[in-house]
Amino acid sequence: MAIEVGSEAPGFELKDNHGRTVRLGDLRGEKNVVLVFYPFAFTGVCTGELRALQENLDRLGDDTEVLAVSNDSIHTLRVYGEQEGLEYPLLSDFWPHGAASRAYGVLDEDKGCAVRGTFVIDKAGTVRWSVVNALPDARDLEDYVKALDAL
Repeated sequence: MAIEVGSEAPGFELKDNHGRTVRLGDLRGEKNVVLVFYPFAFTGVCTGELRALQENLDRLGDDTEVLAVSNDSIHTLRVYGEQEGLEYPLLSDFWPHGAASRAYGVLDEDKGCAVRGTFVIDKAGTVRWSVVNALPDARDLEDYVKALDAL
């Protein structure tokens, strides 16, 4: 079960598609976060969602950081990010396998990947909005924009 709105966002430390360490706690007090869990790189629905985010980054605001998390390796994410022209961090929840996905309640243990969970986290580190969709169901970017506007 996904963590609830109003909860403190679980911290994590993950490598991005360039091998840099990204810590959620480092953004506290600085930026709102749109934390997007997705099943796998190079799949149709995931690619469509991540492209839409890239094309609409300006709508999310200068004080917002997008972090996209999958259970793919950093090497896979590096190629994927370059191929798709994604400029925001793609984080690898590869090892320990699914630890961040599990902390947010979006790891499908049977399939070994995250389901489509998105969490809008405010600058204080509190989850202010979330949605969790099944693997085949794309999320609506307009929902992220509305959630950020409400902060």
